[in-house]
Amino acid sequence: MSENDDGATLPEDLRHALERVAAAERLLVAMDFDGTMAPLVDRAEDARALPRSAKAFAELAALPATTTALISGRALDTLRLLASPGEKTLLIGSHGAETWTGPGRKPLELDPAARELLAEATAVVERIVEAHPGTHIETKPAGVVLHTRTAEPDVAAAATETALRELNEVDGLSVTEGKKVVESSVVHSDKGRGIETLRSLTGATAVLFAGDDVTDEHAMAVLGPEDVGVKIGPGESRAGYRVESPEQVQDLLETLLKLRTTVTR
Repeated sequence: MSENDDGATLPEDLRHALERVAAAERLLVAMDFDGTMAPLVDRAEDARALPRSAKAFAELAALPATTTALISGRALDTLRLLASPGEKTLLIGSHGAETWTGPGRKPLELDPAARELLAEATAVVERIVEAHPGTHIETKPAGVVLHTRTAEPDVAAAATETALRELNEVDGLSVTEGKKVVESSVVHSDKGRGIETLRSLTGATAVLFAGDDVTDEHAMAVLGPEDVGVKIGPGESRAGYRVESPEQVQDLLETLLKLRTTVTR
């Protein structure tokens, strides 16, 4: 552990909340990836979890009565590649449209109508990317994403405005604006439903969830009084607690690991 493993860098109210949640009979530690476990980067494919966060998260997964999960907007295959989760870590990808809760689970399959809808949405984003230099497209099994982080600010703003307008005109799509992205999906799900699925599956009596983006607010909304929600960075949030950056998330996870290890020893 680091010299900050006593949680000294964390707000006092958050340290007390971690003490409480660490004592849960069954604990679910669910984390967003980009902007939480990993700093935001210009090239989405370059994102990696910070080393101390990755280590503490893996050690939490090995503790008794403790389940770890990643809940991300990333497609599952991409999330596995970038996050390198341990075999015990459960995965929710594509904002809840894809789930992995253990071996043998079938991959997401779209019906013909959903495939046609996805093709229409993809064509819209392809046209926008072609007309707005510096933007790019990401395809997922159930959706398509416009990325604007590497575009000039005026170009990014124009591309975002166009994407929101044109994608919202496609009947049946779920469209969400995030940090430098516009996400669209043909499966209507969100991270809140992901949390509820994992809570039911694991029998968790308490959940800790941390995230940085507007899409994480769906997860914050389903947390109860026994749970702990942590917002990363600035902005309005339903979360009860806040840290400044992914760097401080390292302290959060190390503190939780120390507390939970004591409880489950």
